[in-house]
Parts: sequence; C-alpha cells; structure tokens
Amino acid sequence: MPDITKFYIDGQWVEPAELNLIDVINPATEKSAGQVAIGSAADVDAAVDAARRAFVTWGQTTVSERLEVLNRIIAEYQNRMADLAAAVTEEMGSPVGLTNAAQVPIGLGHLMTAAAQLPDFTFVEDRGSSRIAKEPIGVCGFITPWNWPLNQVMCKVAPALATGCTMVLKPSEVAPFSAAIVAEIFDAAGVPAGVFNLVNGDGPGVGAALSSHEGIDMISFTGSTRAGIEVAKSAAPTVKRVAQELGGKSPNIILDDEDFAKNVAGGIATMMMNSGQSCNAPSRMLVPAGRVDEVAEIAKGVAAELTVGDPTTDVKLGPVVSEAQFDKIQGLIERAIADGAIAVVGGAGRPEGLETGYYVKPTVFTNVTNDMEIARTEVFGPVLVVIAYDSIDEALKVANDTEYGLAGYVSGKDVDEVRRIGSQIRAGSISLNGAQLDPSAPFGGYKKSGNGREWSDYAFDEFLEVKSLLGFGA
Repeated sequence: MPDITKFYIDGQWVEPAELNLIDVINPATEKSAGQVAIGSAADVDAAVDAARRAFVTWGQTTVSERLEVLNRIIAEYQNRMADLAAAVTEEMGSPVGLTNAAQVPIGLGHLMTAAAQLPDFTFVEDRGSSRIAKEPIGVCGFITPWNWPLNQVMCKVAPALATGCTMVLKPSEVAPFSAAIVAEIFDAAGVPAGVFNLVNGDGPGVGAALSSHEGIDMISFTGSTRAGIEVAKSAAPTVKRVAQELGGKSPNIILDDEDFAKNVAGGIATMMMNSGQSCNAPSRMLVPAGRVDEVAEIAKGVAAELTVGDPTTDVKLGPVVSEAQFDKIQGLIERAIADGAIAVVGGAGRPEGLETGYYVKPTVFTNVTNDMEIARTEVFGPVLVVIAYDSIDEALKVANDTEYGLAGYVSGKDVDEVRRIGSQIRAGSISLNGAQLDPSAPFGGYKKSGNGREWSDYAFDEFLEVKSLLGFGA
C-alpha cells in the first residue's frame, strides 16, 4: 500500500499541520507495509471546521438527496472491493477467505441497510397539536479500531450520513489503509466537501482532541473499555453525546442433548474466527460438568482443521494484529496455565513452523473457574475457556457474572429452552442456535460493554436530536 501522508479534509487531500510518520506493520511479516501520518489537534480543528460548515447545508438535505448520495457510495464501494480486501489483509492479517467473505462485504452491508431503511424512517410525527421532529445532531467524531475495520467505520458512517450528520473519522493507526480507500470512495461518489473528513492519528493525540472538541456534538467510539472510559472523561466537560461499543467476555451455554458435539464444535470455530479478535467472540463456553472430557476431544478435532499461517493463502487463521497484542495474549496464556487451567489444545508460543509473524496457537482451556483471570479478562485472541456447570441456573449465574454484556450464545435441541435461557442473559446481542449477526437488528452492549446501539434503523436514533414543536397543529 502507498504511504498515507495526507488527510482528507473539506473534500481534498491536505498536508498535516506537522508531518509525523509512523510505520504500519504487516503482522504476518513483522515488516513495514507503509507509513501513515499522525495528526494533531490542529488537524482536528481543520476537519471540525470543515464539518461544521458542511453541516449548514447537509443537515437540511432531504431524504431523497441523502439516499442518492448513499447509492453513489454503494456503487463506488462495489468497484473498490478488491482493493479494500487487499488492504485489510495486509494491515491487520485477516485471511483472504474471511476478508472476502465477511470483512469487506459487511461494510457494504451497513451502507445498503441504511439506504434500504432511510425512505421509511419516521423523522416527523404529529401527536395532537404537537409535532415531534428528529433532527441530525450535528458534527460527529468517530474513533474506530483495527479488528473489523470496515464494519466499524461503516456502521457509524452510514447512519450518520443517512440522518444528515457530518463527521470526522479517526481510524486505527494500526490499520489505516482501508479507511484511506473509504475516503477515496466517498470522494469519487461526490459526497459534498466537508461532510466526511478523515484524520489519522493515535488516541492520546487525535482521539483526545476529537473527544474534547467544542465543535463535536457527538462522539462514537469502538474499542477497549479502558479507552472508552478515557473518551467519556474527555467528552464530559462539553456534555456531548457519547456512544460506545466496548469489550466483551461473552458466554456460550451449550445444553446437554444429542446436538452437543455439533454445538461445541460450532462454538469453538466461531470463537477462533478472525483469530479471536472480535468483541462479541463467545470466549467462555459453559458445558455440563459430566461432559468436559468430551469437549476436550471435540476441541482436538476442531483444532486440526484450524490451519494457521500466511493470510494471503487459504488458511483459517492469520496472525494477531501486532507485537503488543501477541505479547499480551502470551502472558494471559502463561498465567492461565500457572493458575491451573489445562490447555487441551494449543498453549504458549507460536504454532510450529511459524517463526515470523504474530501467530498464536488456537488454544482451548479446561479446568477453568469463572474467578480466574483467563475467564474474566478479554483476551482478544484465539483463546477459549471451558467452564463446567451442574445446572442451568448455575450456568446463567456464571454467564452473567462478568463486568461485560455485549453478547451471549445458547445452543440446544429444545428451542423453547434455548429461547428461555437466552432471554435471561444480560447482554445486548444473543445468538440462538448459531444464528448469525443481522444487519437489520441493533448491536450494542450492557454494563461495561458500552451504551447506545449500532446497526439497523436503531443506529439512526443515535445521530438524532428530538424536538417538540408545541402548538404546531393548533
């Protein structure tokens, strides 16, 4: 990928206020794939000024005008899917199969969902003599992570555009290539100048400047709970709206029935996807106490199919994103073993034959209790813990015994029982019997997994203010 030495502000690629370049490391090779300029508060000021000027006009556009722009973006996105796929695989190590099947299409899916739901969304409602109007909140600041880069950019940008907001995006400096292509797509689609602005940078610099900026009306952040707390603190003095999609340690309750082996295998495979780097990964598998040994054997069979290696080839798992992430995961694995957890699959160190690249062995631990560090900390790697339960009530107690509440999973033959259990998990998105994420359903968390909702028309409300016009119909 070419170096990204400019920012996209007010419809143009402009030089940073001060040039400061860092390397973007390909996690499969541990070598530089290019460089990206790191912005400053001055660059954020320029982008926010552009967005505020653009909001004067964009905030007054009609639904049909915004829909026309969205449809042009969709067409340009489709034209650049191969480029986006190459960028994602290079910047964060997603295997080409996953990139082409999910990483790139999911961004398109958010655009298409916004375009499909915009014409029928109710922006104005009359109640007696009062009119209730939903109006765009204004200028939005977006801080997005590296693990599903196009998903997390587009699930913010698409509804913001649809509702008439303008925006400044700070993608992860670890994986900035795909976001730069998004800016090129928007430019080619003729998005009005200043509606979409891109400033690369790190959290302490650009992220903090966005969060605290007087000219930003709303900040939407996806990332760790620790970083989300800092964003909220920075935003508090300006009383701007804060939406957060944060960490998770999601339970996966497997029922004791004839589908047990299939559901365990499916849960392991889902956990390992994207090298475990998904905030909603089912990282705590809860199984009947008498079947833990069976789980260990199933895990060995699944692990044999989980090929790990060069993400540009036909493998299931690529590397994790960075040396820092690799070191964190290795430390958690080593401490879990010291705490008494048993690695029935995987363990510490790189997979055999992979001496270069941030590759982690797919790891499944048994002999885990819910008070262990490995059961309470978000690993963000291909590491699953298996926790035994003696009753469904105990399983639910363990499932909800976490500071997180992003997702939950339940699998079993008895559909009514699966539904009953799922309804008692305190989390924002519950997958029943392997159901996949649905772009038409909201996504977001309880507790320290965040606030607000993304995806679907529920995301529209995050970017709208509600105004009551009393006596409008008198």
